[in-house]
Order: sequence, then C-alpha cells, then structure tokens
Amino acid sequence: MLIKVKRKLRHPDAPQRHNNHGRPMTRRELLGQGFIAGSATVLSGGILGLFANPRSAYAALAADLQALTAGCGITNGAGKIPFIAFDLAGGANMSGSNVLVGREQGQLDVLSTAGYRKLGLPGDQVPGVPETTPTATSNGDHTDTSLGLGFHSDSAFLRGILSKTSPTTRANVNGAVLCAQSENDTDNNPHNPMYGINKAGANGSLVTLIGTEPSESGGNSVAPMSMIDPTARPVKIEQPSDATGLVDTGKLVQLLDQDDAAAVMRAMERITELKLAKMSEQAIVEELIRCGFLESSQLVATFGNPALLNPLGDPDIAGGPAAIFTDAELQQSEFEKTAAVMKLVVNGFAGAGTIELGGYDYHDSTRATGAPCRAARRVRCSSS
Repeated sequence: MLIKVKRKLRHPDAPQRHNNHGRPMTRRELLGQGFIAGSATVLSGGILGLFANPRSAYAALAADLQALTAGCGITNGAGKIPFIAFDLAGGANMSGSNVLVGREQGQLDVLSTAGYRKLGLPGDQVPGVPETTPTATSNGDHTDTSLGLGFHSDSAFLRGILSKTSPTTRANVNGAVLCAQSENDTDNNPHNPMYGINKAGANGSLVTLIGTEPSESGGNSVAPMSMIDPTARPVKIEQPSDATGLVDTGKLVQLLDQDDAAAVMRAMERITELKLAKMSEQAIVEELIRCGFLESSQLVATFGNPALLNPLGDPDIAGGPAAIFTDAELQQSEFEKTAAVMKLVVNGFAGAGTIELGGYDYHDSTRATGAPCRAARRVRCSSS
C-alpha cells in the first residue's frame, strides 16, 4: 500500500539539517555532519586560482617586488665590504708581536730593542734584525709585508691567515693598525666598533648586526656610549642552528614549494592593498600594513629554505674541495661560531658581526703568553 506524506516546504533561509539527525550542539557534532569538507572545498578553489597562470604571476611578482621593496627599506644588504671584529677577551699581545707598530715614518720605522721588549719581543726577534731561518713570506728581518699590512714574521695571526687563504686572495688584501689605550682582562674597554660600522651604512638583508655574546656589543668589549643604537642591537649567533633559526616561514613552504609559497604571500599582499584602498586610515598606518606584508613575502621568497643560512652547507666553508675549515675544526665551538658569523656577514645577510674568543690574558710581558696560542690548542709559538 502506498502512503503519501505531505511535506512542508522549507523557507530558503531556514537552518539546513540532515534527515534523521538532531540539531548539532557542539563543534564536534557540527564537523561530524560534514561542514568541514564544505569549507575546504571553498578554500581550495581560491588558492588554486592563484596559480592558473603561474608564469604570468611570477613575472608580475618580480616586477612588483623590485619596485616596492626599496620603498619599505627592504634590501639585499647594503653592498658594503663585509666587516667582522674578533674580540680577544683578556688582552692579546697584538702590537709588535703580531702586527708591527713603528714610529712617525710608518710600520717599518722600527722601535728600539728596549721598546719592543716592553711589547713582549726578545732582543733576537726585534724587527730589523736578520733572521736565522726566515719563513717563506718573510722579508728576512723578522718582518712580513705579504698582506700589505706589516706583520712580525713569526706572528700567530699571520700564520693563521696564511693557512686559510690562497695566493690570489692574499694578493688582494691590505690593512691598517689603529692603536688605542686599553686595560688588560676587563670588559670595560670601549673598543667594539659594531654601531659605528652600522652608522657608516653597513646593514644586512636579514639582520643589522650580530655577535657571539648576548651583550650590548655582541662581544666582550663594550661599544662607545655615543654610538649605541638600541634599534640595531646585535642578534646572538653562536652556532649554525642560530643562523638557520633566524627565519621561520611556518608550514607554508612545506605545503607548497618555495616559489608557489612566495606567490601566495604576494597575492595576500595584493588583496590587502585593495582593502586598504577602501579604508580611511592614515597614510602611515597603511604604509606599515603594506610593508609588513611585503616583508613577509620577501622572507618567504628569499629564505623559505633555511639551508641558505647554514654555513655547514656552504662548500667554501665546510665540506668542499677548498673549504676553509676541516671537519675536525668544526667540532670545536670557536670554529663553529666563526663559521656561523662569517656566513651571515660575507653573504650580506648581516651588516657586521663580532666573534668573541677567550683566554687571551697577557700579564707577564712574555710573548708566549700574549700571543694567540694556548695550551688547549697549541701551535708553534716563540718564547721569550
């Protein structure tokens, strides 16, 4: 027998319900009725539409980024010569024993034997005195000018530089020595130059300044009070993971490849611009919002892959046929933090950096104590 049931017409604005299901009372019940699938369908259509013509989208993105990043102060670095300061805590014996300091006529206008003795040099190693066994780059008189800057031929600084550089690099190196009064074994010497280098124009595409210590200067020595800029305080970088941890683009780059993720961010920025055009906010507020989205887009486009910041993945630093550091050296914290800082500074990701090394106490006026060689990692050193 067929029974006809008269159904009441439902108003189009009435709540939508499933047959044989009660009205959902909790979020779990709402999702259980399939509403989450509907939202996913709506969102997927909008995202996929961004890549309907990816080549045109990427071309537009490149043109927009080039035109807009400069206005927001977003750069790929300031284009300055990379600057790294080595802060030798304790008071290394630098003048005379490592870098030559002379008189009015320059570095090779040598001091007296008594003068050099106060700098830790024994009489038979005074610059100007013939050497018994000169080194390969020595001038034969305890001086070495192969780097442009004059060094003592038995300088541990010089040995370190020669061991890590090629002849081509050394031919393009020069330097200068600046003398200043300081106290031994104290952190009150106002010699850290980071803020001054920043004021001269040094800046990075990712951070302004970096250092291996969480101090105002990034190192052991303090910065001159007149130069300190709180907005440029150095970021602490002590190991490769600190470098790669500077940028976190979330899961967007994991879900999409780096180019598509950058396109998504740029599309979001465009949508925001359209909304801002209909708002009556002050220009400065609109600029802050626009530059905020633009900076996020630039970070994803440039640093979506954190490996770009990892010094251990740079063949010039580690692992390559002509790498600067060996695997054994990179097991030591001092080499590890040096690699992290140099990667960020040399590549323009940071404007300048400080590397603090400890244990350089110099109290007894002997060259072996003041030279940068210590019992923990002994290299050839001259004794007094």
